Amino acid sequence: MEDYLQGCRAALQESRPLHIVLGNEACDLDSMVSALALAFYLAKTTEAEEVFVPVLNINRSELPLRGDNVFFLQKINIPESLLIFRDEIDLHALHQAGQLTLILVDHHVLPKGDAALEEAVAEVLDHRPIEQRHCPPCHVSVELVGSCATLVTERILQGAPEILDRQTAALLHGTIILDCVNMDLKVGKATAKDSKYVEKLEALFPDLPRRNDIFDSLQKAKFDISGLTTEQMLRKDQKTISRQGTKVAISAIYMDLEAFLQRSDLIADLHAFCQAHNCDVLVTMTIFFNTHNEPVRQLAIFCPHAALRMMICGVLEHSHSPSLKLTPAPSTHPHLQAYLQGNTQVSRKKLLPLLQEALSAYFDSMKIPSGQPETEAVCRELADKELDRAGNSLVPGLSQDEEEPPLPPTPMNSLVDECPLDQGLPKLSAEVIFEKCSQISQSQSTAASLSKK
Repeated sequence: MEDYLQGCRAALQESRPLHIVLGNEACDLDSMVSALALAFYLAKTTEAEEVFVPVLNINRSELPLRGDNVFFLQKINIPESLLIFRDEIDLHALHQAGQLTLILVDHHVLPKGDAALEEAVAEVLDHRPIEQRHCPPCHVSVELVGSCATLVTERILQGAPEILDRQTAALLHGTIILDCVNMDLKVGKATAKDSKYVEKLEALFPDLPRRNDIFDSLQKAKFDISGLTTEQMLRKDQKTISRQGTKVAISAIYMDLEAFLQRSDLIADLHAFCQAHNCDVLVTMTIFFNTHNEPVRQLAIFCPHAALRMMICGVLEHSHSPSLKLTPAPSTHPHLQAYLQGNTQVSRKKLLPLLQEALSAYFDSMKIPSGQPETEAVCRELADKELDRAGNSLVPGLSQDEEEPPLPPTPMNSLVDECPLDQGLPKLSAEVIFEKCSQISQSQSTAASLSKK
């Protein structure tokens, strides 16, 4: 694999047609490994003098945000310097020069900005559902399995098993195990085909890591935020909503809020983040387990605009459906309001409709007369007028949660009009896994209490 990747980088220096194997914009472990392994297989099995190059569909600077990707590359001894990222190759220029053939892996859609590249798509390999009447005019292979790496493994073992080296096998093996939650039948992510090819890889390479070991290490790396800057932590698992030009960013951070608030130069970093990402409000939900293995969620709302901040805080405090059971936490900065969240079942996904409604209430009521000073008292008085209405008229369907990634989700495009991406197998983000653990923890606590009675 290493020698192959070295050759790929060298090929970019030549002016020649390229077959680009492109993963999705989330560039999670499955997308990265599927692109690397499929390109490797195609390069080894194509007789013609064609060049196959895997491209990670993010900028190189974003790789540190994918902790499990970074960890696995290091563990498998693949230098990051050998990888090719989206900002290091101009696909549009290649297409305009008639030198691009595109193979999509772990997605079958492209963002609007890449619509012109659809003409170059020659093949699709994905594990998400697709409506047959909307299939693109190329070879499409779609099967609903837990991991796209399973389909790549199948392609290799059925087509040319002799090319599979231990390094590539380890990449595929670990990725399938992580995607399928350690093949846990209770979770229901793994299909019979996923299990079949994990077993085949283990039979071919008996020295592959134990499933529990590789799953635990990858899962730990996915949650690990040590070494990240504040900006990277906020960007790692971020979603946004907007209304009338006002944008709210919601970031999940897997650490204690108190520790987060004590980070050096935090307020300056929050200001810089909002400015860089054109955000008016930054909502941070911290998530962790305490010493008793009980889930804890906390909130911090950062917004220099007092009226908007008051409206958002008021809606969250007064919400009954769902009730967050918020308790104010100490905050030394006037632009930041912190809370302990008593109801740990309210995830970020459930928080999004509340924030959307808060924006609606804000634009309905926050029209301060020209020349009137914006004081805390005025803001609170104006905000309070709409709190009950906002808190009691929440529409569950308002959420703009895009289901993952943590990082840019696989977007829609004209390759597959009206494609129901979310009807496939559930995607397990860090937050979803946290919720599963939280539910298990609470159910165990309830059972223990009942047994004592």
